[in-house]
Amino acid sequence: MSSFSYTTYIQTTPKKLWRALTEPAKTKRWWNATYKCDWKAGSTYAIKQSGVVIADPEQVVLESDPQKRLSYTWHTFTPEWAQVLGFSDEFLAKVASEPRSKVTFNIEPLGEIVRLTVTHDGFKAGSTVLKSVKDGWPPLLSSLKTMLETGEQLPF
Repeated sequence: MSSFSYTTYIQTTPKKLWRALTEPAKTKRWWNATYKCDWKAGSTYAIKQSGVVIADPEQVVLESDPQKRLSYTWHTFTPEWAQVLGFSDEFLAKVASEPRSKVTFNIEPLGEIVRLTVTHDGFKAGSTVLKSVKDGWPPLLSSLKTMLETGEQLPF
């Protein structure tokens, strides 16, 4: 397996979902992270999580079709990021040595709901990052769904 894909159905609009994926006040609520980006293809982005800002010229928006599709390279793994999230030096060394992956959000309106498919790919066999995203995306996407449908966030 060199990729991870997850589909969920959310009672929302493509516009509200897009805003939840791109606006810092929204991403902070369901992901506990914010992005600084104009969300145009080719633009770089910075991510701020738990007080740590991660900026790197290889963190790039690959595709941006508002309310339909968003794709970007996955973030850079830094010692500061690992420290604030409680990851070991061994884990950091493993994930930092892997090729950069990418995440893609496909948004498809279906009447009063939206089908969101997240695909995270670009992994080599035995990837530590792949194992982490397989464990990480489902609760994050559940939090996103809960926020959009109820206005609340999941208590992680």
